[in-house]
Amino acid sequence: MDNIVIVPWEADELTHEFFIPDYINTLAAEVLKHYSFQVKSMQVVTTKPDKGGSIWKLETNAGPKSLKLLHRRPTRSMFSLGAQKYLVEVKGARVPGIVQTKDGQEYIEAGGKLWFVAEWIEPLAPVTKDLEGAKQLCYALGEFHQLSKGYIPPSQAEVASRLAKWPKSYEKVIMKMDWFRNIAKAYKEMPASQSILNVVDSFQEQARKSLADLNQSSYLSLVEKGNRSWGLVHQDYGWSNGQMGPNGMWIIDLDGVAYDLPIRDLRKLISGTMSDLFNWDVTWIREMIRAYHEASPLTPELYELLMIDFSLPNEFYKNIKEVVYEPELFLNETTTQLIQTIVDTDQSKWPALNEIQHDWRK
Repeated sequence: MDNIVIVPWEADELTHEFFIPDYINTLAAEVLKHYSFQVKSMQVVTTKPDKGGSIWKLETNAGPKSLKLLHRRPTRSMFSLGAQKYLVEVKGARVPGIVQTKDGQEYIEAGGKLWFVAEWIEPLAPVTKDLEGAKQLCYALGEFHQLSKGYIPPSQAEVASRLAKWPKSYEKVIMKMDWFRNIAKAYKEMPASQSILNVVDSFQEQARKSLADLNQSSYLSLVEKGNRSWGLVHQDYGWSNGQMGPNGMWIIDLDGVAYDLPIRDLRKLISGTMSDLFNWDVTWIREMIRAYHEASPLTPELYELLMIDFSLPNEFYKNIKEVVYEPELFLNETTTQLIQTIVDTDQSKWPALNEIQHDWRK
């Protein structure tokens, strides 16, 4: 077993959604031998076959637990596990506690990946899909950002920080627009190609203006404050990873946490919610920002960056970037309809941003 290396796997029509290769199930059984509880049953609750990760729910004689196979590099996973421990043990945050092995370790390394067991929080329920639920999510996110300040990762962990990477990420969006254009021209007979060509110039110009605004903002002075002063962003926070449970909102699935300016999480949550509404609703945006601010006060400088990050063509980029991998499959009629929805929703974004852009200067 020592020579086994976990690699991504394919799930096809012959396998079910939560298929896991036998060798990984065998490794899971070996990992669980390091814990003092007795496993009564284990059930796969999610997989990441394209990355090589999985989560099981365990029923044990010590109550329900989760077993996680983390798909990232072990040193990267050490960063997120250290953060989870810090949030629970030092800050008392409502995130699942890590269960130690028989010899007091937080994780087991097997197959070239880290595995760990955490408490399974019950009951958990998503907040309501309305403005009140959105405000609860935002308040809990603000609490999380405040509690994560001061985290120092273990010495053997790699430091995961996106704090200084905003300009490069904006430049990447601009560059990928060229890729989208070139692919659409190369596959011009495909249904969605003309739809991309109709809008890509406009979205690329938006991205260029966002980068120019970022470079003229207070971004660099905020970055200079350093990782620990800002704390951690979740990077995948939303309606499934923030849920109501015992004593309030719980935040789960911290595997991707990294240092960054906190409003990146808030921007993703709000822009994703507006996408779900198919409209940028000023009332929702203001109330979500206000709820976040109650838990994690926003400065005018952070608010300025939130507005700049909103201005990037995030939804177009996020939804169209897959064209790079399989153009012939991606450039279909469904994508044509998707692009039209993105464009229609984007048209409501600008009046909304214009209305709220000066809110924090008052």
